[in-house]
Amino acid sequence: MLDLSKFSKLKHVKCVGIGEVLFDVYPEGAKLGGAPANFAFHCRQLGLDSLAISAVGHDELGERARQELAAKYLPALLPEVPYITGAVNVTLSSTGVPAYVFLENTAYDNIPFTPLMEEIAKKANIACFGTLAQRGAVTHETILKFLDAMQPSQRLRIFDINLRRSYYSKEIIDDCLNRCEILKCNEDELPVLCQFAGLSPDAGASRYFEYLQNKGISCLIFTEGARQSTVYLNDQFSCIPTPKINAIDTVGAGDSFTASLVSLLVKGWDLARAHKLAVEISAFVCTQQGAMPELSEELFGKL
Repeated sequence: MLDLSKFSKLKHVKCVGIGEVLFDVYPEGAKLGGAPANFAFHCRQLGLDSLAISAVGHDELGERARQELAAKYLPALLPEVPYITGAVNVTLSSTGVPAYVFLENTAYDNIPFTPLMEEIAKKANIACFGTLAQRGAVTHETILKFLDAMQPSQRLRIFDINLRRSYYSKEIIDDCLNRCEILKCNEDELPVLCQFAGLSPDAGASRYFEYLQNKGISCLIFTEGARQSTVYLNDQFSCIPTPKINAIDTVGAGDSFTASLVSLLVKGWDLARAHKLAVEISAFVCTQQGAMPELSEELFGKL
């Protein structure tokens, strides 16, 4: 069973998004993104002490990453390494669905594990991570060391799998499943996970959640784009249809959903109420350009 009540008793919940900080390069220009950084940004908006951890190069985008995160009041640990700052070329369909082309062997593939990072891990309560940055062996080892350094009694590790192209393996996924309390995936990723688990690719979310429970993972967040989202938490279940909206850009919507849901749950909200507002926040992000928009006054009012 996953006990989230202990986090609501903490004066400050310390949250880290570790992995890729990169720029989503649209035809009209580059916007700061990266799933772990998006997660940390939205957790900060919902009141958690948040930090983004990645690496940047000695280049214009690296300096811009530092400046833009500072402008968004999101603290960041971004060691400079001898690789280019990460970027991904994004094209959007007529309905706002993104397609990605990633630069390879970038700074976020080579995040060093430092003594400072170890100290941060020991004090962190929440960490969100995915597979993309772990395509690089250096970052893969850094993320595993960070997760292992967190204190077992007060840690919540969220594996937002975020599969991209061939930038993952069964070994990486198994390493991460052995180091998480929450898994988040979407309808395209679930068949891959089921297959790696020895299940039929069409086994479905409920059957895969049974598999996760046998591994000691008591929460599955499952999103199905414009259709619905489902959350399995211990013996609880919540399923909410996705609102019909005029989407401009869905980049970062899933990150905002996961961040909002987790932030509200650790604040003591019940699952149904937290899920409902997380859906609303994710829908709002889809109506904005870029992955890190400030929430509307209406949404802030609901907090």
